[in-house]
Amino acid sequence: MQLTAPEENGPDAGGYVIAPDPKAPRLTRAVTGADQSGEATEIAVVEERPLTIFLNGQEIVTAMTIGDYPDYLAVGFLRNQGMLADGEEITGISYDEELETVVVRTASATTYEEKVKKKTRTSGCAVGTVFGDMMEGLAGVTLPQAELRTSWLYALSQRINTTPSLYLEAGAIHGTVLCKEDRPLVYMEDVGRHNAVDKIAGWMVLEGVSPDDKILYTTGRLTSEMVIKTALMGIPALASRSGFTAWGVEIAREVGLTLVGRLRGKRFVCLAGEDRLVRDADPGSVPDEAKKSGRKGGA
Repeated sequence: MQLTAPEENGPDAGGYVIAPDPKAPRLTRAVTGADQSGEATEIAVVEERPLTIFLNGQEIVTAMTIGDYPDYLAVGFLRNQGMLADGEEITGISYDEELETVVVRTASATTYEEKVKKKTRTSGCAVGTVFGDMMEGLAGVTLPQAELRTSWLYALSQRINTTPSLYLEAGAIHGTVLCKEDRPLVYMEDVGRHNAVDKIAGWMVLEGVSPDDKILYTTGRLTSEMVIKTALMGIPALASRSGFTAWGVEIAREVGLTLVGRLRGKRFVCLAGEDRLVRDADPGSVPDEAKKSGRKGGA
């Protein structure tokens, strides 16, 4: 069975390698109801399905997800939790849609019984899960001292926020985009931003993509979990149209991550890595974001 979405978007899909498909039939459903005037109305609502991830013979976690790209989600989750080491040989990935399970198999044996016991519920919407020693993985992280140009930020913000997406179709969803300079490459969405990040991490692992010159853009808050996952992926810059948490900022400063938030129109705030920010665009030449912009600041 094909694991990735049936219409793997090519580079001709508006420049994206993978872009959202807001019309995909399995991702939303039409639901009827009544509006404020009591009139019948029909809207698209996002689907939410359980997906249980196994590593070899061990059950690791059950995530609530929209159901696309289960292979990328599983591999990315395991990679970001430190359960797949760099260079680990993945010998197979199998997805059973009926049983709602995905199994990742590796050449070497794995045992994570103790790690699985130490779970932490995160602040992510749809309730994210990380494992208690995830912070320990940051000890040896050294991020590239890559520059981040303000012209790239402005171009990415405008492009991403006008890209057709499930959010604009149905709402109730988060997006995360892997970018290089001013070009968005892979745009993933899910009910939790942690899932969207894990899908991108899985794509990078399976496609052998280097993180050194990449930027991660998210529609959600810049929380400790988002910062940790970005750092563990080796990506040197993280940007969002939403705000920060104090712990997220502290961790970003410790690991050398450039952190930019509240990116809307010409405005943004950089709270970590400001020395790597190259101000090559005049904010006065950037139009303000329209008040009726299709995308709001994510929670």
